[in-house]
Amino acid sequence: MKKVTDLELSPGAMLRMGYAAVDAAVDHIKNLPEAPRSNLDDSIEIAKSLREPPPEKGTDFETLLDFIMKKVIPVSINTPHPAYMGFIPGGGLYPSAVADFLGAATNRFTGAWFAAPAAARLEANVLEWFSQWMGYPNSARGILTSGGSLANFSAVVTARKHLLEDDISKGIIYASDQTHHCVLKVALLAGIPEPNIRLLPVDRNFRAIPEMFERAVKTDLRKGMKPFLLVGNAGTTNSGAVDPLPDLADIAKRHNLWYHIDAAYGGFFYLCKKGKKILKGLNLSDSLVLDPHKGLFLPYGSGCLLVKDGEILRSAHMLTAEYLMDTTTPEREVSATEYSPELTRSYRGLRVWLPLKLFGVDAFRENLSEKLQLTQWMYKRFLDEPGFECMAVPDLTVIAFRYRPKKGEVEDFNRKLLAYIVKSKKLFLSSTLLNGEFVIRVCILSFRTHQAEVEEAFEIISKAAKRLDKT
Repeated sequence: MKKVTDLELSPGAMLRMGYAAVDAAVDHIKNLPEAPRSNLDDSIEIAKSLREPPPEKGTDFETLLDFIMKKVIPVSINTPHPAYMGFIPGGGLYPSAVADFLGAATNRFTGAWFAAPAAARLEANVLEWFSQWMGYPNSARGILTSGGSLANFSAVVTARKHLLEDDISKGIIYASDQTHHCVLKVALLAGIPEPNIRLLPVDRNFRAIPEMFERAVKTDLRKGMKPFLLVGNAGTTNSGAVDPLPDLADIAKRHNLWYHIDAAYGGFFYLCKKGKKILKGLNLSDSLVLDPHKGLFLPYGSGCLLVKDGEILRSAHMLTAEYLMDTTTPEREVSATEYSPELTRSYRGLRVWLPLKLFGVDAFRENLSEKLQLTQWMYKRFLDEPGFECMAVPDLTVIAFRYRPKKGEVEDFNRKLLAYIVKSKKLFLSSTLLNGEFVIRVCILSFRTHQAEVEEAFEIISKAAKRLDKT
């Protein structure tokens, strides 16, 4: 019999590979401030050039690492950069990367409690901490997901199962038209017909109007429909708006609806004093979504769903099979598969647990408070600078703005302004439509973004607008 290739590396080879990878990662992070904010020139051609057949023979690691760091990683929007203020910045804390390495290298199975009880307990600790921070009771349970989309999916499934059972044809969902598009997507995937999803108009600050929800629910009840889910927003992606959460809670309670809050972006601001005031009513929800890869600065792929009554979450997801007959979960412990669509999964809890233990919660609280202060600083600068206008007072850390040129179309000018800024590679911003009008967005959330970066960003925006306004 032919000898097979040994896939087990020697200790020395593993050390050399690990040291080289760490050196590359640290060098990348060290050089972030000087790196381009984005590098998408010729990206289509580059992507096409990387198409290749599967390799029959191996390549040495040093060559592959050099290829990844020089040919792949740079061709991107540089999201870990201090001057990345587009969309909703993700953090990329280095300790989380170390945790992922340890989790993958030790390769413990954390889908079921009995396979790695201690690892499962650390993950359960994280979810219990989140519940405590959000003002949820001890009955709460949660799951860690890849992000807000799948967390919202399980929330919709849980509400549907609890209030509709199998009769979903008349089930109605209510949300504002500023709600993240993933809520519409997951509702459709959960079997709710698209005509049964009500996306309601917002006020001038892009917040939900409670009267609209009340009126819509009553109208559907008169038609014999089955309203079952009301969605509030704790920080919309478009403008960072926070809905009147206590008012929406009252409507949901009055009509026996499941009250879900999408707090993927804004939820962790509840940790700091000012944020808790802005997000008043977050704890009144039946379920809520958080994204640690936003508010806790973790790498992408870190989402969370919390449900106030954990047994309802479990009953919506619990199934078993003959090959799982050996699994056991003691009282007060949690087996992730009983609360989640997944069985096999990565060890997501370690990437959250390690930085929280390493830095302590107060460090994250301080960083979140700083982002709120920086946003107010930039907002006031926009108000004081001739030509600029903001579309709403920022609730959290998103500022939607535009510049009114002395002549020409406002939308054309701002599209050119954004393209000019991004092309400079000094700052990365993104855009959206509010009331059908094109606006530019600033979102300040990276743990690497401080006063100096915000001041520089404003100068870049201001100078670019004035330069273009002269042409």
